[in-house]
Amino acid sequence: MHLKFSKYQGAGNDFILVDNRLGKYSTLNPKQIAMLCNRHFGIGADGIILIQHSRNSDFEMVYFNADGRIGSMCGNGARCAVLFSKQIGVAGKKTQFMAYDGLHTAKINAVNNLSRAIVSVSMSDVLEIKKHNGNFVLNTGSPHYVKFVDDTEKIDVVKEGRRIRNNNTFKAKGINVNFVAYKNKASNIRTYERGVEDETLACGTGITASAIAAHYSGLTKSTSVNMIARGGSLNVTFSAKDNHYNKIVLSGAAMKVFDGEIKIWI
Repeated sequence: MHLKFSKYQGAGNDFILVDNRLGKYSTLNPKQIAMLCNRHFGIGADGIILIQHSRNSDFEMVYFNADGRIGSMCGNGARCAVLFSKQIGVAGKKTQFMAYDGLHTAKINAVNNLSRAIVSVSMSDVLEIKKHNGNFVLNTGSPHYVKFVDDTEKIDVVKEGRRIRNNNTFKAKGINVNFVAYKNKASNIRTYERGVEDETLACGTGITASAIAAHYSGLTKSTSVNMIARGGSLNVTFSAKDNHYNKIVLSGAAMKVFDGEIKIWI
């Protein structure tokens, strides 16, 4: 099988985007997906996104983690999927699409002939935030653990993130782990992602979860929070009432890196 693809990134979170409207690539299996995402033997990416037909929206994004397993909602992946879908002609500058957690809306603000743009995506409502050992657990389309620290650069993200992700409470389904040094104007964040099982340069749902946790915990009263990941900056806006969060929007740059074709040999 020859796979035609485009490589995109949002805040350094990189993805293989595939037009699967004809169903040609629906037979991709976990072993093949893991190979394609491998940075030594494949294209290299944090995940693969298939763009497919949807009866109730402009398109559907089907996301797979780098380990080959089906993933939950991916915020940065969604922003890249929107830009890619615009380029293949299935989405407009304002669009709606289906993802793992339901229907989302999005808006594209073109910067450079749609090869790079600011893309805003609506996120799922957050109706419950739990505490675990003084830290925060919430679901923004994917499950997240948020821990506030003094300095993210002093954290061994892989070691500590892996320990939390694999403890008895979260091991069965896994959880993404975010370490956040909150500051008034912009907070630094580093994330250990399940499915990748490593630190990534950014995580959209993790940035969303961390912004909401900062508001919930009283670290900020603002409903617009800027977050700085290792791969770039993102903004999260939301409405809050009685510890319920809605009208959540994740915004930031997304860009096309290159187009390609690869023979799948396994």
